[in-house]
Amino acid sequence: MFQTFSGSSRRLRQVNLSGQNPNPFAASSWNPSTSASGIQKTVAHAQQEREQRQREREKVNASKIIQRVWRGHKTRTRLADARRRQYQLTYNSQEEGCDLPVPFEQLQLLVAFCDPGREDDTAQLTALGGKFVHNDNAQLSKEKYQPYLLKLAKLTLSALMRSLPNYNTTLFKLLSNIVVHKKDIFSYISISYYNFLSAAIVANKLSEESRAELVSVVVFPLEEPPLTSTKLPYRLPLDAYSAMAFHLLTTPDLEARLGGLQGITSKISISRLAAAIVSDYSKIPTSKPNPEAQLWLLAHFIAMYNSRQRREQEPELLRALSLQLSSCSVDIIGRIDGVKSIANAPQNEEGEESGNVVGAQLVRPLPVFISTQLISLLNQDSIVGLLQRFNIDYIKGSSTGQEDASLLASYALTLLRIFPSRADEIRMWLCSGTMKTSNGNNVLALKFFWQAMSSTRIFRAIMADSQAALEILRYQKQHSNEQSQEVQARDREWRTILLFLELYTFVLKFIDDEDFLGGSTESSQSGGTVSKIRGSALPLEAVEKLTLFLKNISFTTYYNAAELSSDDKPVIEGGLGTYFSVNNKTRKDKQGNPDEGPTTNNSSWPFAGISGMTFYYLRTIVIGVMRMIYERDSRRQFLPKDHWLMTTRFDMKGFIVDVIREAERRQEVGDGEVSEAEFEEGDDEPVLSLNFRRVTRPYQMRQQEMLRKQQQKINKRKLMAAVGPRIEVLQNMPFVIPFETRVEIFRQFVMLDQLKRRSGIIDPDSWRMRVEDMSHNRNAAREALGRHHAQIRRDNVFEDAFDTFNSLGEGLKEPIQITFVDSFGSVEAGIDGGGVTKEFLTSVTNEAFHGPLKFGSDVTLFVTNDQNLLYPNPVAVEQDYESLRKRGVDETDPNWRAYGMQLRSRMNFLGRIVGKCLYEGILIDINFAGFFLLKWSAAYSGSEAAGRANLNDLRDLDEGLYQGLLKLKNYPGNVEDFALDFTITDTIPPSKSGARPKIITRDLMPNGSNIPVTNENRLLYIAYVVRHRLHIQPYDLTQAFLRGLGQIINPSWLSMFNQAELQTLISGETSEIDVDDLRNNTQYGGVYSIGDDGLEHPTVVMFWEVMEELEDEDRRRVLKYVTSTPRAPLLGFAQLNPLFSIRDSSADEERLPSASTCVNLLKLPRYQSKERLREKLLYAVRAGAGFDLS
Repeated sequence: MFQTFSGSSRRLRQVNLSGQNPNPFAASSWNPSTSASGIQKTVAHAQQEREQRQREREKVNASKIIQRVWRGHKTRTRLADARRRQYQLTYNSQEEGCDLPVPFEQLQLLVAFCDPGREDDTAQLTALGGKFVHNDNAQLSKEKYQPYLLKLAKLTLSALMRSLPNYNTTLFKLLSNIVVHKKDIFSYISISYYNFLSAAIVANKLSEESRAELVSVVVFPLEEPPLTSTKLPYRLPLDAYSAMAFHLLTTPDLEARLGGLQGITSKISISRLAAAIVSDYSKIPTSKPNPEAQLWLLAHFIAMYNSRQRREQEPELLRALSLQLSSCSVDIIGRIDGVKSIANAPQNEEGEESGNVVGAQLVRPLPVFISTQLISLLNQDSIVGLLQRFNIDYIKGSSTGQEDASLLASYALTLLRIFPSRADEIRMWLCSGTMKTSNGNNVLALKFFWQAMSSTRIFRAIMADSQAALEILRYQKQHSNEQSQEVQARDREWRTILLFLELYTFVLKFIDDEDFLGGSTESSQSGGTVSKIRGSALPLEAVEKLTLFLKNISFTTYYNAAELSSDDKPVIEGGLGTYFSVNNKTRKDKQGNPDEGPTTNNSSWPFAGISGMTFYYLRTIVIGVMRMIYERDSRRQFLPKDHWLMTTRFDMKGFIVDVIREAERRQEVGDGEVSEAEFEEGDDEPVLSLNFRRVTRPYQMRQQEMLRKQQQKINKRKLMAAVGPRIEVLQNMPFVIPFETRVEIFRQFVMLDQLKRRSGIIDPDSWRMRVEDMSHNRNAAREALGRHHAQIRRDNVFEDAFDTFNSLGEGLKEPIQITFVDSFGSVEAGIDGGGVTKEFLTSVTNEAFHGPLKFGSDVTLFVTNDQNLLYPNPVAVEQDYESLRKRGVDETDPNWRAYGMQLRSRMNFLGRIVGKCLYEGILIDINFAGFFLLKWSAAYSGSEAAGRANLNDLRDLDEGLYQGLLKLKNYPGNVEDFALDFTITDTIPPSKSGARPKIITRDLMPNGSNIPVTNENRLLYIAYVVRHRLHIQPYDLTQAFLRGLGQIINPSWLSMFNQAELQTLISGETSEIDVDDLRNNTQYGGVYSIGDDGLEHPTVVMFWEVMEELEDEDRRRVLKYVTSTPRAPLLGFAQLNPLFSIRDSSADEERLPSASTCVNLLKLPRYQSKERLREKLLYAVRAGAGFDLS
């Protein structure tokens, strides 16, 4: 009974609207069918019913469609069979014979039922076609037959395609006659027509007669329509040309199969063929043929164009050529050098093979015909002709003229990208061109382009405002794929700017300082290539404007690199497009068609609308030109003081702190990623595609690994640019920051590295104690510290140092301890608290740089030029090998390679020693040649001009050779009178005095001994000689030294300085010694200690008075006597470590002053007169007393 307040015991009714089952056991885990709620079941059931009803409706509709199609097919088949029977009755009722005319009804019936897939219908079509042919096709011109000719032509083409490879000649003649009598239908069948001709040419081995017949049927549809035809006088040939271009000229080996293209070329219009190609390339990308077909079209177009080339470049021809080259650039770049053997691969400026050997083995080379036609574009007459058209178009001042001008610039830039090994030749030919102005004067090419560039809106805006570059580049990026008038106008301006920079790169490479500084505003110039190069020098006012533009845009490309390159996302699947931006297929397409040749990913936004011109290309060429101008200004200043600084773009008060913070962030994000060495090496190398045929799996795996590493490098470069914009500027254009600030940053970088390596302890003694304390095994700690301790014999400093410390490698950064042993084997007194280490480092460098080695070879690692500046001995390696041969060791000896590595190992160690001096802030009295120091700062730079061989740098190596090449460059006569060829002679000095030197003649280029030096190619000869002397010949030892230097000093740190600044970093300031600064940073000891009165000792006062009166040369002698270097530290004597010190030695006035250079200590007797002090001091410093002689 249920008790309620109402008194009723009846159970109340419960209504559950939740849809849930009130039974707690109904939804148990062992009864899932009842676990779902009721409302969910209802909704699901309703949904299923709707879907079922929809399927039923679709079935009904589908069945109706099937029935309709079947009824239509059945009706058509029945009707066709009826017409076929009617046609047979009509055909059988005629009298036999081919001379009878074809009844109209018979043609009408045939085109109504004929199916080329049926043999009986094809036979009837052939029979009917035979009658047309034997009746001279007179009936085809009758008006009532005309409406059926299009259908008849399509049927005939379909039957011909099915009959291949042995096509029906009767049908072929019928098709030809139909086209002749009804030309207006050709646009509807042109694609099928040329597809059939292409297939027929490929499928058959053609005789001479067949070739002539095929050539005639190729060209007759392209004949001009009669003048009476006013309706489509141009469209019909254009459509026909388009079909021929993309469906016939894409046939592989067409020229060889037809026995030449002269028969076609002589009867068609090349201009209209070009117009058709341009029209097709302007359509959507899906309408273009596959990459391999595009290459064949390009090659055949070049062959036809060359055979009909005219003096004046027609814009439409060049437009077609440029568009095709741009579209095919990825495949050309990846495969143009594939026809060469790896053994003959061109070398880069460092003597290494250019490109990647593994990639070269994988690349499927271009067919010989395609390569030949591409190379035929590289001739002086063709390229010089471009400039004539460029000038004419610009003078017009119309939009069409400017568009043609930008097209020519695009063509020239594309050639430079496709043929990088011949870029200097292309630039030389372009620079040798002249153009006529509107008043008939000849203008040199470079000055013409300078005028054009300086008048652009982009140049004026960026030159005037350093912050305008970001907005301009940002706009360029955001609208890179648009075709508005504003975008096209900007693209035209950028192309002009880029072409000028390419040409100016060449001029800067060959023009000497005198001609460069003597540039005038005179634009006209006569004479040969050399005189035009000399005349291309810009006036210094123009150079100043140019550097402002370059400086502002370079700063933006590095400081805002993360924003401007944020869309660059190269993928491993991509090919060369990871560097050259080209629209291509998607990843899915590439996977579906692995044999279609190399494909790329749109990895970087296209710059200026030119394939291959990316943001990175712009940055590379801009920074390259700017560095070349900056190097000249560093040698011989011609720009105003502080011209290069951009301190207004930074908060200089906190600049150093910001840079250090960025460096720390870089360390954080860089841990565990690609090593710095891998990051630096080959960053700008293009990535080769995996999509090549006949590639074995091991090679694919190796290439995949290469691409993976390349991906890591690119990703790290972006990451580094994002977290360190100030460091990017410092490393690539450091001259915008004052030198003193960069020196402080350098020392801060070193300190950060020391803190990281030494667990936060910089002091050497404290570090050694920590090593002992932190080690659980005291013997292991002593062994570790023992590797950093050496006993050095005074008469064998370098070899002892090499034997002890060479195995440390990068560990040489840690503090070392030195114990000197004299010639009698006695250990010299003294504890190394840093001073002996300094003496050791200066002794090692003095011995290594100024004398032969003592490991069994008489070779010297460094030699001096006429100014006593040091540089790596260019013949040291050859001389060492020659001495080995004299001792009976040749290449067959198993230890030959080990012997050869001894010299390189010592050079590597010497690089680490110099790096150790920089790392510890120890100045050494060593002066290097400028061209050698340039390699230090260029080791990290990715710009095109970094480390580039330059004629002016040769002056530091060999003044005589420099003057000789300069005279050769400026020789007004015929240089062939000198009987020079592209070879060079290297002289290997003998190992013994009195012996004859060995003479080796080397080719500067392949087959160079058979190539004479002429007025046209003498600049290339000079370039190759300079490259050989400055880069290739000393390459081994230079690289060994730089690798060792880079183990101690990060190359990116050195990139903050030019060659003159690096020399200052090594050996100190070259300015006069500041006696006041030295006095304010001097410590006193012994009797000379300053007392409570703050007064100096009388002898000390006299010493400073004498120093004030001495000439700067004698002041330097005093400084070198005490500190071992005659130069002041970079940031003043406060940076000298230890500080300059003076203490008394005795009261004996006959005694000379002495010094302990290891601790920068001058031991000065207590002289009573200034004259005696001066006499004794000068006597001592001019005699050169050394360490431990007090």
